[in-house]
Amino acid sequence: MGQGYIFAPESLPPAVKYHTLFENLPRLVKDNSRQGRPPVSRNNILKSLIYRNLRGITTLVELEFELHNNPSMAAALGFDPFKRTPSDERFSNFLRSTPNAELQAIRKVLVHELIREGVITGERIALDSCSIVIPVRENNLKTSVKDRYDKEHYPSGDKGARLGVIAYFSEPFKKKIHYFWGYRNHVINDTASELPVIELTLQANKSEKLQAKPMLKELYQEFQLPVKEVLGDANYDSECILKFIIEDIKAKAFIPRNPRNTQNTPYTIKKDGVYCQANLPMYRKGKMTSKGITYCQYSCPLYWLKEFRGRYLFCPVGHPKYFKQKGCNVLLRLSPSIRERIPYGTQEFKSIYNKRTSVERVFSRLLSITMQNPTVRGLQAVSNHCTIAHITVLLVALTAYRTGYKDKIRFVKSFVPNFLRRWKRISFNYPVFPK
Repeated sequence: MGQGYIFAPESLPPAVKYHTLFENLPRLVKDNSRQGRPPVSRNNILKSLIYRNLRGITTLVELEFELHNNPSMAAALGFDPFKRTPSDERFSNFLRSTPNAELQAIRKVLVHELIREGVITGERIALDSCSIVIPVRENNLKTSVKDRYDKEHYPSGDKGARLGVIAYFSEPFKKKIHYFWGYRNHVINDTASELPVIELTLQANKSEKLQAKPMLKELYQEFQLPVKEVLGDANYDSECILKFIIEDIKAKAFIPRNPRNTQNTPYTIKKDGVYCQANLPMYRKGKMTSKGITYCQYSCPLYWLKEFRGRYLFCPVGHPKYFKQKGCNVLLRLSPSIRERIPYGTQEFKSIYNKRTSVERVFSRLLSITMQNPTVRGLQAVSNHCTIAHITVLLVALTAYRTGYKDKIRFVKSFVPNFLRRWKRISFNYPVFPK
C-alpha cells in the first residue's frame, strides 16, 4: 500500500466526497460538559445524522450498524475507525437534549450563505405546513385503542403529541378528513430556488394561521429579503395576516378566500333596508366592533319587531337558527376590507398562485430524507429531527452551487454520489506498519 497505509486515502472516493460536503457545514458550539460517559463530538454526531438523511437510513440502530461496518465513512464523519462508533443511544440523546435554537443557528447561517451567493432571492415566497405522524398505537388503525381520538387523552408513547387533521382528496373534488397524533412542520420557502427559508415544528393542534405572522416577522427581521409576493392556501386567509403582508411588508398577497370566512345566511339589500331569506325586513340592532372591524347588525324581525310578533308560529322558510338562537343575524361590514386590495379572479392572481406548488416539492424532498418518519419522541427531539432535515437540504444546495453544479441544487439524495467529484487528499490517522 502507498506510504505504508492499510488503505490508500485516494482509494476512498465516497468518503472524500462527504468531506467536501461537510466543508460547508457550520459548527456547533462545543459542549464543555464532562459529566457521565466519555464525550463524543456533537459536530460528528450532527454529520452522522445528515449522512443518515442522505442515505435514507430509517432508524438510529441502522445508522449505528452502517458506521460500524463502514470504517472509511466513520472516518469521514470524524470518528476513529478503529474504535467503536457511537451507539444509537448517543444519537437519540443528541436529538433529545440539544436545544433547537443551536440547530436553527446553523440553518440560518446556511440560508444567509445561499442569499449571499444569490441562490435565494426571496422576491416570491410561499407558506405551508406538513404533518409529522408519530408511530404510536393510536395512529395504527389495526390496533384496538379506547378513545383513539380523544384530544384530552394523550398517547402513552408520546405525551407531547397532539391531535391534528389531515385533509386529502381520495376522489376529485371530494374532501376527506383524517385525524392523527403528532406534530406539524411549518415552512416558508423561496419559490424560485424551491429552498426552505424559515421552518418551525409545533404540535399538530397549533393553527397554521397563528404561526404565519410570527414566521413572516422572523423572515423580515432575520434575512431582510426584498419580498414582493406572498403565496399561501386558503388556511392563511386572515385579516391580520393579509394586513401584515400588504401594509407592513409592502408585498402583494396571493391567498384565496376561505369559504368559512363568508356568511352563509342569504339576505337581500333594498333601498329601505335589509331583507331576510323569508323576504321580511330585518331589525337593525345597531353598530358593533370586533377585532377593530365595525359592523352594522341586523336580526330576525320575528323576535325583535313588534309588528311581526304573533303573526308567525315559526320562520316561514324554516331557518334552523329560529329556535336555537332567536333567528338569523346579518353583519354588514362598515370598515374597509383589506381583501378589496387583492385581485381575486384575475389571470394574474391565478398564474402567480399556481407557483405555490413549489412548497409541495420542498416537502417532497424533505420527506424523501425521512423527515416525516421520526424515530424519536417529544417536541424537542422531533423539532431537532426536522431542523436537521432542513439543514441537509440547504447544505446540499450550497455545496452544489459552490462546486459548479448550479442546476443541481435540488438534487438532495443523488448529488453526493453522482455529481460531487472534487476530491482531496486527506490524511487519515491510520497506523503505519514497517515494510
